[in-house]
Amino acid sequence: LRWMQIVNARALFHNGKDLGQSELLERPGAIVSNHVSYVDILYHMSSSLPSFVAKRSVARLPLVGLISKCIGCIFVQRESKTSDFKGVSGAVTERIQRAHRQKNSPMMLLFPEGTTTNGDYLLPFKTGAFLARAPVQPVILRYPYKRFSPAWDSMDGARHVFLLLCQFVNYLEVVHLPVYYPSEQEKDDPKLYADNVRKLMAVEGNLILSDLGLAEKRVYHAALNANMSAINVHNGLSYTSSYGPCEPFKHCLF
Repeated sequence: LRWMQIVNARALFHNGKDLGQSELLERPGAIVSNHVSYVDILYHMSSSLPSFVAKRSVARLPLVGLISKCIGCIFVQRESKTSDFKGVSGAVTERIQRAHRQKNSPMMLLFPEGTTTNGDYLLPFKTGAFLARAPVQPVILRYPYKRFSPAWDSMDGARHVFLLLCQFVNYLEVVHLPVYYPSEQEKDDPKLYADNVRKLMAVEGNLILSDLGLAEKRVYHAALNANMSAINVHNGLSYTSSYGPCEPFKHCLF
């Protein structure tokens, strides 16, 4: 399994730079990372082999799907009912607490934004990673590029992988921030805990805070696909041909 995770990461990223690993005073229960691309998973697998929460379609991906099943990942349906969501939330909290207490348990990897951005923004954090009241390890990923960015997710997967492999080298920069130990107030208020970690990551990673999320991203992709009848007005926001409100998902491909 270790061999597979190394091959997974090295196959796409031949040149990487890790900008620091914090000293651990107390083991974090979860890794919280910004989310730029599906290839984020490859780095985290090669770095720490954590369990993670992913949409069910990830289980069907070559290699990534197999490894994710082997390490006990939790698969969710984004449009699931409230009862299902509560079950997943409880499972995530239990896993984080276990990883915090037991060194031989894999940490949980969570992307609290809930979707990907173009790498310049940080979306609102969901509270799932912060309900366990345990310390977290913030990680910031950057993909410097000249021609093709891993953030470009508005194309099919096969084409995306092909274009990545066409580049002579793909670059990845990783910033490990110090482990974040929540205050008693943050332990009692997961939303406050999530917001404070998000603000710290934005400052340290030079990322722009955005109030948008998955719903707006779907609207943006619908606009790209010319499904204009479905996007005239969404949640009180009017979307024009410039897609101005969806800057976190824009890039120079369009």
